[in-house]
This record gives sequence, structure tokens and C-alpha cells, in this order.
Amino acid sequence: MSEPQEKLPIQDRSPDQAPIDNRIAPATNTAVNRLRQGSKYFSLLLLSTVASCSFGYLAAKEQLPTAIESPAVANSPIASSSSILATANNSFITQVVDKVGPAVVRINASTTVASRSASGDYIDDPILRRFFGNGSTAPNRSTEREVRQGTGSGFVIDNQGRIMTNAHVVSGASRVTVTLRDGRTIPGRVRGLDLVTDVAVIEVDKKNLPSIPIGNSDAIKPGEWAIAIGNPLGLDNTVTAGIISGTGRTSAEIGARDKRVNYIQTDAAINPGNSGGPLLNAAGQVIGVNTAILRGTQGLGFAIPINTAQRIASQLIANGKVEHPFLGIQMIDLTSQLKEDINNDANANLKIDVEQGSLIARVVRNSPAASAGIRPGDVILNVNGKPVRNSNQVQQAIEKTKIGSSFPVQLRRNGQTITLNVTPVAAPPITAAQE
Repeated sequence: MSEPQEKLPIQDRSPDQAPIDNRIAPATNTAVNRLRQGSKYFSLLLLSTVASCSFGYLAAKEQLPTAIESPAVANSPIASSSSILATANNSFITQVVDKVGPAVVRINASTTVASRSASGDYIDDPILRRFFGNGSTAPNRSTEREVRQGTGSGFVIDNQGRIMTNAHVVSGASRVTVTLRDGRTIPGRVRGLDLVTDVAVIEVDKKNLPSIPIGNSDAIKPGEWAIAIGNPLGLDNTVTAGIISGTGRTSAEIGARDKRVNYIQTDAAINPGNSGGPLLNAAGQVIGVNTAILRGTQGLGFAIPINTAQRIASQLIANGKVEHPFLGIQMIDLTSQLKEDINNDANANLKIDVEQGSLIARVVRNSPAASAGIRPGDVILNVNGKPVRNSNQVQQAIEKTKIGSSFPVQLRRNGQTITLNVTPVAAPPITAAQE
């Protein structure tokens, strides 16, 4: 469902808890109580289910298209960004814009919602109800429908008319249109979307449109050039530039605990309406999908790494949906202070003898974790043969497992190291209302 362009989708949301697996709980001074009482879960795994928090998604709401699997995307040669490194006069930015600008599109999403008529509002007035009564027979009382418009950005990823954008741009939309840089407006349809990663794929009935070459987000480093193109605040084809400020920013760090993404941070200006647009390197390759900003800050923009977005898009294109593994646990990062607090709490009935890992605060009843014998108070040390130091690493490791296939989880429990086999199931889907 699209949102008004002036609202930052994430800024105005309050943190929700989605009934999903693999959650990371914030470590506060009440952690010990939460561990004993089992507060909200942290569904551990790859599914991000809940609502996002104090971090502003750029465009209006958008829907995720299917995973980008198109050969034109998957097989695009990855050139080194150093091959076109900045010249003294910064003309490389102009060259990048000229090269890929035609592949960046504007996405308009229309959503129809119910609204009360004017006469209905009057009937809610307690004084007027004395005359017209409380029933539906009051004069002119009717149900009306309101169409809300939202705007975001996107970019063409192959010659089959597939466009990548953010899921929150098109989520819940009843009508989607795509405007090309040359001014042509064509109808689009949502191939698929994934609210857990905020990736969507849109399809249009136009072949051989200009497309953007795909880069390698695993190879980028802080300090490299970053170029963003999009349609912020309705200003089409806006170009901003900066650098990669950081990589591997977790969803918890930026206040979007329902997402399962390690974000790219950039200081290239990103504003409402940029959502779904490309973040490019100096070679003109897309390395990320612009997604969010932190409310009340400047120079703190975030993008979904293109390697993650491409993996999700491939599944969306193939199946129209993405399934994420679900364990059913709530986790807290183990710290020295938390360890000390628990060990000094006579009522905790728990002793911890390791310095790092992911402490399980709660296990969902009848979940895969419960069936495997995982308990609150266990500390996760290793997932599927890979050592983990914190809850984010646990989530990322689980995301790479297969639904229905068992994998080993190594735990520390009351001074002993044990290994249990867990079989994840598909996480419950998120709805637009939960987002």
C-alpha cells in the first residue's frame, strides 16, 4: 500500500513484534528479568517479521517484486569501480548518470482505502446523535472510498521489463504505474515482494528497456564513491553523491528489527521518494537499493546490498514469494555485563561461563527450536558449523539454511557444550499491516 510521499514510512512507525522466528531482543538492564519471565520473543532467524522502528523508509509504501533472477542481471559482468575512478573534475559522476540514468524510473502506487463520509462524521457528534440517532439510517450516511497516492523509485534490471524497488513502495497497492525518464508512463504489476528484506519486483510490458549493470556489494569498502539516483519529494531524476560510510549495519543498529538485512550506510543524500532507487559505484554499477534514513539525522542513509536484493529478487521472479527459515527463539547479545548480572542474580537459576555468543531469552512453544530441545538460558556458539559471536550473526547463518533441512546448533548450557539438530520451518508471512 502506498503512503503519502511526505511521510517517512519507517519514521512514524512504532516497533512491533512479529510472530516470527529469530528475533534479537535489546539488551537492557531488565535482561535478566526478561530471561526469567520470557518476555517478547526474538524470533531468531531469517525472517524479519515485525514493524520497523524509528528509521525512515524513503519513498511511499512499495511492494517487493519477485527475486531478480533475470540472466541479464545475474550474469552481468562485474567491473571494478576503480576502473572509472574519480577524475579531478568529478566528471565521472556525469558519465555514470548519462550511462544509467535512463534505467531509473519513478513508481506511482495507488491504494484504495475506506473512509467515512462527512455526514458520518457529524453522526459521531454526541449532540447531533440526539436528533439523528445512532443507527445507519441517519441522513446521507454512506461509505466512501479514498484513493491514496505514493511515489517511489526503481530501476530496470533486465531486458524483460523487470524493475527492482522496495516492498514498502508498492505493498498493498491496487494500481502501479511506471514513468520512464523520457516521460512515458506505463502500467506495471507487482511480480512479488518480500517485506522481511523490503525488496520487490515489478513487471511492465516493455522489452529491451535500458537496464543497470549489477555490481558486487560484497566487495565495497568505506570511503568509496556512492551515487544515488531517484525521485525524492517528486523531483524526478535527482542525483546525489557521497561516499560509502559503512557496511554491515544491522537492522537492530538502525532501528528496523523486523528486517533481516545488513545495510550499506552512505552520506549521499536520500529523502522520501528515493526508496527503491539505485545506489551506484563509480563504475556505474548498482551496489545497493536505497531504502531508509534515520529520523532526525543528516547524512545517514541506508541501502540494501545488491547481492541480498538480487538473491531475493531471483526467488520472487521464480516463485512470486520468498520463504524465510523460522526457529522460534528470542535472542540477546551476550556481554560481560549481562553475564555478570545473571551470575550474580540468585533467582536466575543459571550460570554462564562464556564471554560472547547469543543468549536465548525465550523459546516459542511448539516451534522448531522447542522441538529440538533448545531452552531459555542456552548460549548459541555455532550454527551449522559456523562460529557466531552475536545475535545478528546467528540470524545471518540461519538465513542461509534450508527450510525442512536439519542443521546442527552448538550451545553452552550450565557449563557444558552440547549440539542439537534443528529443522527450520517457513516463517509466517508478514502482512502490510504488520510492516
